[in-house]
Amino acid sequence: MRAAALRILCAAAPSLAALAILVLGGMLAPVPALAAAGAILVLTGLVLGRLFVAPRALGAAIETLAGGAGRGRMSRPPLSSGETIREIVRLARAREAQLNDARMRLAAAEAIFAAIPDPLLVLDDKRRILRANRAAEALLGPLVEGRDLATALRNPAVLAAADAVLRGEESRIVDFALTVPIARQLRARLARIAPGPQGGAAGALVIHDITGLKRAEQLRADFVANASHELRTPLAALAGFIETLRGPAREDAEARERFLAIMQQQAERMTRLVDDLLSLSRVELNEHVPPTGRVRLAPLLREITEMLELRASARRMSLVLCLPPDLPEVVGDRDELVQLFQNLLDNAIKYGRAGGTITLAARLVLRQAPAGGADRLPFVAVAVKDEGEGIAREHLPRLTERFYRVDTARSRAMGGTGLGLAIVKHILNRHRGFLEIESTPGVGSVFTAFLPLPPEAARAAISLS
Repeated sequence: MRAAALRILCAAAPSLAALAILVLGGMLAPVPALAAAGAILVLTGLVLGRLFVAPRALGAAIETLAGGAGRGRMSRPPLSSGETIREIVRLARAREAQLNDARMRLAAAEAIFAAIPDPLLVLDDKRRILRANRAAEALLGPLVEGRDLATALRNPAVLAAADAVLRGEESRIVDFALTVPIARQLRARLARIAPGPQGGAAGALVIHDITGLKRAEQLRADFVANASHELRTPLAALAGFIETLRGPAREDAEARERFLAIMQQQAERMTRLVDDLLSLSRVELNEHVPPTGRVRLAPLLREITEMLELRASARRMSLVLCLPPDLPEVVGDRDELVQLFQNLLDNAIKYGRAGGTITLAARLVLRQAPAGGADRLPFVAVAVKDEGEGIAREHLPRLTERFYRVDTARSRAMGGTGLGLAIVKHILNRHRGFLEIESTPGVGSVFTAFLPLPPEAARAAISLS
């Protein structure tokens, strides 16, 4: 109060001095002068009060905005005009920095949300879609925010799980299937989000594509069943012949020789099956690691042709090798490529027409890989052509499956294990190549293996095309 009174007196001093001079000079009576002095002091107090209260209120507001409300405001002297301006500038800069940080965090969250590879939907408590990432729109089509989940997913189990989670359950997992545009097996994971503002996010739905997993489980089950079946047949034959030789045919030399020959065939068949199973396992084990070596195909193909020429001549077949003189090297593992072309030629000899011709031809081609991409890439295409009975079109997509046979009895009679083309496919997968099969019933079949070139040879081939 004393400081305030002193400020008022100082501010009113010039006016009071003027009144005193007028009174002393006889130009103003004392009573009116006193009244005027009182009015001057009152008006000066009102003006100064406004001038000092406004900065105090502004300072308190600044402290509140800056997070300092209630901390030392009573003991802190009022801010001067310059201090007030500097504090406002500092506070504006701090708020701008906070806003920029919030914008960056929001942009990062938006980018992460959009880039999540699995479809993700955010739902409100009414089961309406609030947000959907790119993967969700790619799977389910354009999603209009604010519409019910049932407009995107009509699966009753998924909708029931969503309702249960939005009513309070922590999470649910539901497996379901989509049949369009292609058949897929999916797994929906629903989780509750802590209650937010009215109309805010209440649940999240993440969809995982488990088609590959389901197929792998089915393939594994089929593989075990087929392998067991393939081994059970020769084992049953061996057990039967052993029992016969130990019983009724114990003293029958002719029967013993005949049964022993059959037993040897069955044992050899099991050996081939086990060898092919081991080969397939080894190839699959390293399938994700591409080879880095370089292989000259021309001498390799000549070597394989010479190895199998005796088997072909036993069926009165002729092997014809057609190789260009400038056949480039390929990226590959030589032992695996030997196995690949041995299997293809072996199949041609088994299932080709007796007395016919088997042609092994290689050439450089430019074409698109089936894995995707718009660019045409250089490959060495090695084609094995036979003159056999041919294969019906409906069988072609399944020929590389394990144990799949067009004619089971004939394949077993020829000594086939049903794994040769599966091994070929996985070797080509490891080499980042692929297999094409063309067949015309009554005319024959062509199995073509495409192998990529080394990078430097590939660039040269593209530049020359």
